[in-house]
Amino acid sequence: MSLGALRPSPLVEQATAHLREQITNGEWPVGTKLPGETTLAQTLGVGRSTVREALRALAGAGLVQARQGSGVFVIATTPEEDWSTRLRRSAITDVYEVRMLLEVEAAQLAAERRTEENVTALHAALAGRRDAAGNGDTAFVEADIALHRAVVAAAHNPVLMALFTEFMPVLQQRLLDLVKLLGLRSDDPNHGDTGHAALVDAVVRGDAEAAGRALREELRETLALLRSL
Repeated sequence: MSLGALRPSPLVEQATAHLREQITNGEWPVGTKLPGETTLAQTLGVGRSTVREALRALAGAGLVQARQGSGVFVIATTPEEDWSTRLRRSAITDVYEVRMLLEVEAAQLAAERRTEENVTALHAALAGRRDAAGNGDTAFVEADIALHRAVVAAAHNPVLMALFTEFMPVLQQRLLDLVKLLGLRSDDPNHGDTGHAALVDAVVRGDAEAAGRALREELRETLALLRSL
């Protein structure tokens, strides 16, 4: 096996790519114990710290596993898909079911935890959605997502916000497709305003039950439309 020395930049990414190639090409089958850090460092022409970071990246991709006192072993030849890739490949109905679980809980927490700053942001986001009704579908969907983001932000849970942020690109594109495909705004350019207004009102009033109910009803309606396609 000949890996070849690496160019000077960026070393960790290059080391990771070279080692991954050996695994995915079958040079190191499942169950193989990788050479030690010192050997890999000498072969690749990098420091041991670079090799260590590359091995961590491979472990994160589900390709290798370090075993205490034994070394690093190949456990798969196909890397696991990252979360963003998996979302893009998933059926939109599956994504929406998870979105419902996440956002309904977020809305209820938002009603309990919202601050005056959140209240201002929510009113601004609702106004922005209404203003966007006079624009094209892309601007309207962006404003819709911005309102939902403001609700999640009011929950003051960084993990919920991180999860919603991961969902946002997929949601935005799929919602845009849905609006265009079904012509949802042809009769009502501000489609869904009543439900969104009820959601904001419930959060602002601190009514967690009403906030969860308003959002659940809205998302269920959208999910039903998606399942009808």
